[in-house]
Amino acid sequence: MMKKEMKLPKPVETYVRAINACDADEFESSFAHNAVIKDVGREIRGIAAIKEWANHEIFAVNVTLDVMETVERDGQTIVTVKVDGAFDRTGLPDPLLMDHCFTVAGDKIVALTCRLADRAPGT
Repeated sequence: MMKKEMKLPKPVETYVRAINACDADEFESSFAHNAVIKDVGREIRGIAAIKEWANHEIFAVNVTLDVMETVERDGQTIVTVKVDGAFDRTGLPDPLLMDHCFTVAGDKIVALTCRLADRAPGT
């Protein structure tokens, strides 16, 4: 699904692959137990809450991510993705481009911030 070859850190690659394969166990395995997700104004702390969030916000609505661009900045991997799925699109841009800002420690995601992309990829 990726537009061009981009080297993602292993847990980020696992995160994207798990979402696209609708694999909740693989998704969960990419996170540290005390990971924190900030998703458009909400904060989700810990693996149990992350699992619940993902089941409702990702897997229940068949979200897929198409990686458009990846940049490293200030110790984070920022992945701009085109998001698709069967969720309510009311008030959302089309296409829906989001930045997923990952902080990785070792082989796990310890922090993730999801926000609307403020620019088109490559700009």
